[in-house]
Amino acid sequence: MTPTASPEAAPPRWAALSLIGIIFLNMLGFGIIVPLLPFYAKSFDASPWQIALIFSAFSVGTFIGEPFWGRMSDKYGRKPLLIMTICANGLCYLALAFAPNAWIAFVIRLAGGLFSGNGSIIQGYIADVTPPERRTRAMSWMGAAWNVGLIVGPFLGGVFAKPSLGPIGFQLPLFISAGLFLTSALFILAFIRESRQRDLTNSYRPNRWAATGEAVRHPVIGRLMLVTFLVGFAFTGIESIFGLWAQERYGWGPREIGWAFMFVGIASAFTQLLLTGPLSERFGQAPMLAIGMAITVICIGLQPFSASGTMTIVLMSLSACGQSVAWPNVSAMISETADPHRQGQILGLNNATGALARVAGPLCAGLSFAGLSIHAPFFQGALVVVPAIWLALAAGRRATAWRATQPSPSP
Repeated sequence: MTPTASPEAAPPRWAALSLIGIIFLNMLGFGIIVPLLPFYAKSFDASPWQIALIFSAFSVGTFIGEPFWGRMSDKYGRKPLLIMTICANGLCYLALAFAPNAWIAFVIRLAGGLFSGNGSIIQGYIADVTPPERRTRAMSWMGAAWNVGLIVGPFLGGVFAKPSLGPIGFQLPLFISAGLFLTSALFILAFIRESRQRDLTNSYRPNRWAATGEAVRHPVIGRLMLVTFLVGFAFTGIESIFGLWAQERYGWGPREIGWAFMFVGIASAFTQLLLTGPLSERFGQAPMLAIGMAITVICIGLQPFSASGTMTIVLMSLSACGQSVAWPNVSAMISETADPHRQGQILGLNNATGALARVAGPLCAGLSFAGLSIHAPFFQGALVVVPAIWLALAAGRRATAWRATQPSPSP
């Protein structure tokens, strides 16, 4: 049995929506800073490789944190771990405002990534309070909150940052980010009810590496984790070189690239809010996951042949729609087939796989961009995603067989 809270104490299903609103505040705080990081690092006279390290530090921290926090939340409950990680993240942004040099900024970003690896706690909470047939819809709303925060955040960061003042010119955006995270923690403390009883029994909880081996061998979860890696590798690689590609192709600068990503964020949020859940409930999770992968392959593969900036933005937006149709189904299928006592840990392992892809993808895309052709990362990305279509369908077949072996719910 799933160790959720007792019926009297269990949070209502709309609690997931409340938590999704808090996710928006978190992503707003995150989005304020991310576009400013290159300029923030340059204010310390950091070299390009140091700037890259500050960027990658966050993903490395997330890779470490996701399975750990998910596992802890399975044991001690979602709410206390969520409050603790969000508070720690806010303090990291506050510390970043007073970093004296690039190396201290790197350490702080590494710690921030570690504490930001709490997506598995949030996904676990949503899985706790949402029935399986509605889980993809809830996960897609979570993704929409993420995207809207990343649309609004960069605008606010640009308004409040003063790069001409040096490192001190970034303090106000960092203070705002820290305040948003700490406000989120207070809202959770006051309004979010725990979704899970503490599970301090001797039930089997393997360490990270043993759990990874079990997940990889699982007929459904292993395939879905590989989908996460392949698509994350391709998409983040393309994102990392898109500015250079667009500058080379169209002579775009930061303003045009910012507008392009704004349209991508709007398309993604619209898809996740209005389309992903209903489509998955009607046609099935695995078919929609495969269709999302196919849309991504087509749009990425066509991008080098785009004849204008408008066509480029359209293809980027359609690719984002494909991603938005696909990703919530991955989390929903994993939460449904994972051991209920270890949902947070397994979701964390999947998120860590995505973090690993965010480190490897930009590296390989940068090498192919510089060593082969400016179009090479797009062809590379399309080829990498093709197997994900087959993996999605295979995972769906295995999930159907798994459901057939499960006992029927008691009347």
